[in-house]
Amino acid sequence: MPYVFEDRTGDLRSSDFDDIYDRMFLRVIPYPHASQRCANPLAIYVMGRRSTRHQDARHLERRPSVILEFGQANFGLGTVHFTQSPTSRTSIPMVNYLRKTTFFGGSLSRKFKAVDGREYKWLHRSVDGHEWTCLSEEGYIVAHYDLRPPNIAVYGISGNTLTIHEAYSSLCVDILTSLTIMRYIAEYRI
Repeated sequence: MPYVFEDRTGDLRSSDFDDIYDRMFLRVIPYPHASQRCANPLAIYVMGRRSTRHQDARHLERRPSVILEFGQANFGLGTVHFTQSPTSRTSIPMVNYLRKTTFFGGSLSRKFKAVDGREYKWLHRSVDGHEWTCLSEEGYIVAHYDLRPPNIAVYGISGNTLTIHEAYSSLCVDILTSLTIMRYIAEYRI
């Protein structure tokens, strides 16, 4: 059964991603401890349980799994810091982590190497009904991010969903990290 994460706000900079079957809860939120050269720092947290309040501050008690330090204008995309354990912290320039699929290709088709050592590719609006699609090296759909259809009413959430197929559930943090960067690239037309 795939993980279907409700994107609670639809806001790139601040949202909870809660699996509808209560198996995993992720949060993307501004990171208060980033360096000064960073314009828009974000952190991704594995929360452990569903958020019940709009101003839930439980993430402050946790170490973020990932810190995204987006660069200021004209200084490149920025740096991604994987901080999942206190003993292993890996920092990678985003342009190296999420590379264009072809030299002359557009910005909205990029590939990344996940924690399992394999490469995955994000495509924007390439599959009907999906805003973003993540494919394996073999071309299988691993995950997709879907926007709420305009004719569907929602109450209290954005209606957007991130679906990650169960065989790739160990990559949830990698997939959300790379999707967040892709959405940032699209929003700022980098």
